[in-house]
Parts: sequence; C-alpha cells; structure tokens
Amino acid sequence: MRPSGRAADEMRAIEIQTGFTKHAEGSCLISFGDTRVLVTASVEERVPPFLRGKGEGWVTAEYSMLPRATHTRGSREAAKGKQTGRTQEIQRLIGRSLRAVTDLKKLGERQITLDCDVIQADGGTRTAAISGAWVALRLAVNKLMASGAITADPLTAKVAAVSCGICGGTPVLDLDYVEDSAADADANFVLIEGGQIAEAQATAEGAPYDEESLLRLLRLARIGCDRIFAAQDAAVK
Repeated sequence: MRPSGRAADEMRAIEIQTGFTKHAEGSCLISFGDTRVLVTASVEERVPPFLRGKGEGWVTAEYSMLPRATHTRGSREAAKGKQTGRTQEIQRLIGRSLRAVTDLKKLGERQITLDCDVIQADGGTRTAAISGAWVALRLAVNKLMASGAITADPLTAKVAAVSCGICGGTPVLDLDYVEDSAADADANFVLIEGGQIAEAQATAEGAPYDEESLLRLLRLARIGCDRIFAAQDAAVK
C-alpha cells in the first residue's frame, strides 16, 4: 500500500485553472495533488540574437520555487545572485519539451517565455510545470491566431510529463514527496500525445533496476500522461 493509499497506477487529482493571471497572454494554475505551479506565457516581438533574420521564433522557460513552497523556507535564488544547477536543468527541460511540439517557423520572429513558479511543492514540480506550460502556451498561441498575428497553428501536439518510481520493489505512478524521497529509483517521462517520447530521465537512487522495470515505468507514464492530456484538453476548451 502506498502512503497516500493510491493504487500503483493511480495519479493524484489533476486540476488546471486557466486565466489565473490578468496580464499574461496565457496562464494557468496547475495542481498535481498538493503540488501547485503557476505558469504564465509572455509573447514578445523579438527573438534571441542567434535567430534574428531567420524567420522563426523561439519558446523558452524559466522555473523557480517560492521560498515557502516546501516544509522549510528556502532562500530566494535572486538573493544569492545565481541560479542553482537544479533550476537551470529544469528550465532547460521545460523549454526543450515545449519546442518538441512547436513549429518555430510558423510562430514567426517572436519569442514566448513560459514562467513556471512553484507555489507549493509535494513532488513532481517539474512534471507539473511542463504539463501546465503546454496549457499556457496553447492559450497564448490561440490569442496570436485570433488577432491575425499568425495564420497557421504552430503547435503540433500536446506534451505532458509525469514522474514514476520504484518504491519497495514496486513501480508506481506520480510520486509525491514522501515516495520520491525514499524511492529506490525515480524517473520523469515527457511524452507527446500519439505515443512519442520527448525525454526520459531515470535514475537509480537506492538500488539499480533492470530493463523490465524501466519498461514498466514507461507503461505507467503512458497511463498518467493520457490522464494529463485529457485534463489539458478540457482546460483549453
């Protein structure tokens, strides 16, 4: 029995509240159980220097965790003067995941930045951020199309992410903090609707795992992402 009482293939409750902020072109508050992430999409009519004059756009992300998102207060990274390696890794992961489902030429020479701010953490913050970022990006693109700024939809599919792990020898889906901190192995899968894999991260924390265990984690991730895809679809409609 998992600490939460969930079955091995059971997700936490997923909630997505769109239009959560007033000024951003797209925004949502996404919740995976007690993990909550605020995501905003900001459209700028410019691109990074390496893309100027190439006729294509850019999608990027920034990630942060509020000081009291966890059990004890953490210092703001801005106060320290630099981002941690973990923060940089996560925001690059978010950006790669979104660009995997974006036709940058159809976006035109503009940049969309996804700001992902964790307001409460209970495991799976990066996966919730990716899943919510797609919703915010979808809403921002809808506004661009409605205004006539772009004429063709640059988003090719949905993308979502979910965590899995091996706890007490059993592969389980959507780890909360209690499970994540004690897992023998944990993994994050970024999946594209239709079956393709955008990214897979799987690490042995307490004990190595075999090929069959990895495949079982992937099968669980597909179950979880199907649920997230449905929640995303409902949110943007």
